[in-house]
Amino acid sequence: MVKLNKIYTRTGDDGTTGLVGGSRIAKSAPLMAAIGDVDEANSWVGLAAVALDEAPDAAAMLTRIQNELFDLGADLATPPDAERGFGPHDMALRIVPGQIARLEEEIDAMNAALDALKSFILPGGSEAAARLHLARAVTRRAERSAVAAAADRALNPLALTYLNRLSDHLFVLARSINGAAGGDVLWKPGATR
Repeated sequence: MVKLNKIYTRTGDDGTTGLVGGSRIAKSAPLMAAIGDVDEANSWVGLAAVALDEAPDAAAMLTRIQNELFDLGADLATPPDAERGFGPHDMALRIVPGQIARLEEEIDAMNAALDALKSFILPGGSEAAARLHLARAVTRRAERSAVAAAADRALNPLALTYLNRLSDHLFVLARSINGAAGGDVLWKPGATR
């Protein structure tokens, strides 16, 4: 369990931050951009969740996702063990296949109740759906940042898969919420020419 007695430590005043295990890296490092983008995505997911009073099951999904995004941040901040890497016996907090499978099951269940897409949709509709679309867009950025960080250092490949699947989940959830509120806002190519 995490116990924080003091919020400021002054250890980051030199432009570095600590990783799990005690190593330090520059706050400007690609890995820190990825961790920061995951944190921002988590904040947007939380903002979307508070707009889902009429959809408590959806809010519960987002609460699970927020916890998993903290797990994902810890996963990214934990260097691979030189002997165990990212295998099933790695005792570090890592994203695991079951978390991805649950996202896929939820996507499939929500998508089964939706009409097939015949156009791209605009990121709007209801307030809750608009917040979900924003969370989705930031999750895509977190994924791009994590891919960039993975070019510099070994990362759990399931962390990248989770982010990819999460953005799909948030997209389908936004469509589901809009479906209950009158439908998606469709893109009309060249409508203002």
